[in-house]
Amino acid sequence: MRRAKIVITLGPATDDIKTIQKLITHGVNVFRLNFSHATHEYHGECIKKIREASANVGKEVAILQDISGPKIRICELKKPIPLKHGDILTLSKTVVDEDAKSVTISYPEIIDRVEVGEAVYFADGIIRAKIVEKTSEYVKCEIQTAQTLNSRKGINFPNSKLNIDAITAKDEKDLIFGASQDIDIVALSFVSNDKDILKARSILDEHDANPLIFGKIEKPEAIRNIKKILKVADGIMVARGDMGVELGLHRVPNIQKKIIAEANKLGKPTITATQMLTSMMNSPFPTRAEVSDVANAVLDGSDAVMLSDETTVGSYPIEAVDTLRQTIIEAEKEYPFYRSTDEFATNDDAIAAAVTTLAKSLRPHALIAFSRSGSSAMAMAKYRPKQRILVSSYHKSTLRKLQVVWGINAIYHSEKLDDPIKLIKNFLVEAIENKQVSLDKRYVLTIGAPLTVKRSTNDIKVLDKVTMEHILEHH
Repeated sequence: MRRAKIVITLGPATDDIKTIQKLITHGVNVFRLNFSHATHEYHGECIKKIREASANVGKEVAILQDISGPKIRICELKKPIPLKHGDILTLSKTVVDEDAKSVTISYPEIIDRVEVGEAVYFADGIIRAKIVEKTSEYVKCEIQTAQTLNSRKGINFPNSKLNIDAITAKDEKDLIFGASQDIDIVALSFVSNDKDILKARSILDEHDANPLIFGKIEKPEAIRNIKKILKVADGIMVARGDMGVELGLHRVPNIQKKIIAEANKLGKPTITATQMLTSMMNSPFPTRAEVSDVANAVLDGSDAVMLSDETTVGSYPIEAVDTLRQTIIEAEKEYPFYRSTDEFATNDDAIAAAVTTLAKSLRPHALIAFSRSGSSAMAMAKYRPKQRILVSSYHKSTLRKLQVVWGINAIYHSEKLDDPIKLIKNFLVEAIENKQVSLDKRYVLTIGAPLTVKRSTNDIKVLDKVTMEHILEHH
């Protein structure tokens, strides 16, 4: 049984419906759409295909919209610019002379906010430079590492205070589009603080949308403000690409562990991303280092691990998903289950902790959560029980969102009822038919009354053969 979830990015290598169906059967739980690329029309078609494939396979999956944020990039070039050590590259607001190694950038106002002596990194840090001259119209950068600069490559200013809004005009349009498509999860790029999350939530609220909002942690400011971000975000993504460029690759493993630990304390789901299995873009086999990286992300406490280029443009997307699944299962053989705490933030939290304590002692076959919003199921996952978590909800959107949460392995869409025992009976009939529940096993169940009120979980039941047979026969 696999507990950590698999997120993959959809792209040209995987965006046909047959491949999407195959990816679901091989274990994909969440499909990421990268709004840094492609059009709304393309993403809309992908959403239709994912929903259709999900229905065909008979398994709920979530869709994650990753908005681009204020990513600073080189503008389009007529041809690549070869750079060698000591060359001067000019970043200009308006004037471009590519023969003289001059380019414009997507945010020309950045030129006013940087200073001589500060570092500039291009193409995820492959090309490094230092600002040696500044005017009101341009900055000159002295190249320190030889490489060729191509169109649309990203730029990082790791020492500069840029003060750019995390949600751009394009991002706002993308959020509104996502709201119209009933997106399940939104990932916000380059967040700095809690205000970025709250602004996105306000935009989505205006359009009657309620996806989970994940903050992507990739900037030094976000790491400093991690506790504030976690208080208002529904989850986080440890986005190690720009994080490594901004802070240095050698710092990423420890920062990853600290961020995930903070999120785990609050029961906020985490996705660990970037270059998990990069070699599998061109090889059917991973490196030993990549497998160790995936395993460590799981053991750190990640709810999910994510593939990007491996499944958008890679040659072996199915093999990469299989490698991820197998590595997760193997890593979880050494997983530290049954976490505990003496502090409970909510009733859901206290109930979930009690259920986990019961699970550790009674060793039931599975845990069952009846959850309107998903909060009680997420609280249960926070304590990392060894047993799988079965969830029933009459909101399909809740069932999809829970696909990103650790340990939730089977879900059921129920009808809206006021009678808790009738609801349990209906669940048992379906779960027994689908061989997810057996009368000769024992289960621990949580449910709330009244059923239609959010965060009302207030009852724990132990279901054994006698109890289940009574419910099935007399209700």
